[in-house]
Amino acid sequence: MRVIIVAMALLSGTAFAGQPPAPAPLTTSFAFSETVTLTPMQVIGATPLGVRQLVPITGGSFAGPGLRGTVVPGGADWQLRRADGSLVIEADYMIETDDHVQIHVHNQGIIMPPHDGQPRYVRTTPQFEAPMGKYGWLNDAIFTGTLGPAGDKQHPAVQVTIFKIN
Repeated sequence: MRVIIVAMALLSGTAFAGQPPAPAPLTTSFAFSETVTLTPMQVIGATPLGVRQLVPITGGSFAGPGLRGTVVPGGADWQLRRADGSLVIEADYMIETDDHVQIHVHNQGIIMPPHDGQPRYVRTTPQFEAPMGKYGWLNDAIFTGTLGPAGDKQHPAVQVTIFKIN
């Protein structure tokens, strides 16, 4: 009898019922986009981990479905240029919505130079600390972002596009 039960389970695909099903592929939805204005990069110097750099944040703006506002001056992007040419970034700053709600942003990421015919890789993982209420949804999700240039040499800026992982 046991052999019949095992054979039936194998045929019906339930023999591995103890294993979880494969996860669904991740999807994203656009959250908002920021244009962050900067001052020129300051090279702090060589460390055992690489060359430490600092890019002060001077302001900017952001907008997306259900929120818009300004980037508060005073934050910074602490960068580490590694020996392999990659740039590790860690930006810490505040944004303020048009209805005067301040939200803390901590955005970590990596910029990999092109390699073996592959394009440059640029991804971040922003985390938010928003007051409970209208913008509390920022506290309750995982986000990813991309970076791109938005200014020029005299007025440096970066475009940050943020997606919520569903």
